[in-house]
Amino acid sequence: MLSYRHSFHAGNHADLLKHFVLVQLLRYFNQKDKPYWYIDTHAGAGCYQLDSVHAKKNAEFETGITRLWPNNDQQCNLSPEIADYVKQVRTFNSNNKLRLYPGSPLIALQLMRPDDRLRLFELHSTDYRLLCGNFKEAGRRAAITHGDGFAEIKSVLPPPPRRGLMLIDPSYEDKRDYLRVVATMKEALSRFPGGTYAIWYPLLQRGDARQLPEKLKKLAPDWLNVSLMVRAPQADGFGMHGSGLFIVNPPWTLKKILQSTMPLLTKALAQDDSAAFKLETS
Repeated sequence: MLSYRHSFHAGNHADLLKHFVLVQLLRYFNQKDKPYWYIDTHAGAGCYQLDSVHAKKNAEFETGITRLWPNNDQQCNLSPEIADYVKQVRTFNSNNKLRLYPGSPLIALQLMRPDDRLRLFELHSTDYRLLCGNFKEAGRRAAITHGDGFAEIKSVLPPPPRRGLMLIDPSYEDKRDYLRVVATMKEALSRFPGGTYAIWYPLLQRGDARQLPEKLKKLAPDWLNVSLMVRAPQADGFGMHGSGLFIVNPPWTLKKILQSTMPLLTKALAQDDSAAFKLETS
């Protein structure tokens, strides 16, 4: 929906899970010399000020990235992989003070090599302008489109180098997003079956949210599904109590990494005793 602004939620527990896994995926892609494309269907503004009015309204980052920030009392015992993710965020902040949180496009740009390319889509006009500003020095490496990422995948698949990672993370404030995710994945796999796809989804009480991973499992033979519940669902059924990432054609190394790191992330991000993670593979 055009009313959605990620700046209200930047750096929260959902961002942390999504971007932690994204770092692992990009590190794996970088192991081969051949270039690849990173495609982001809902790129957002690219970077967010945590001291802004939007971010401070609910201060969701305080139960997200702040929990992993150095010298924080709630900081977990960081594994090398978690420390690597935190390092990506620290690059945008000086004097050990957490003020900026990079979105997925900037994290990707920071980790990708000179011959790799980014294809970014954002529909919200304000966030599109901010995204362009945050990528003004990326040059030809990044192509930014003001448009609907769901509708634009035909223009980028298959990518010319035949290696690609696509992140699909709509807000799901529009209930049709659940259906559009499934339709987009069907289209994507028909055009580029060998690509790696990471689909973010919220943990909600509503049926379409619970059914989405089950629908995605039917689309591809090779998948990994990881989710993190940070608190018990509310009695009234409202609110997001966690999130997940469904990954099609995941790196073979990812399962082992998540088996060792998800207990640490769960402990660090827990908001009550119900916090737990789930890890499934095909």
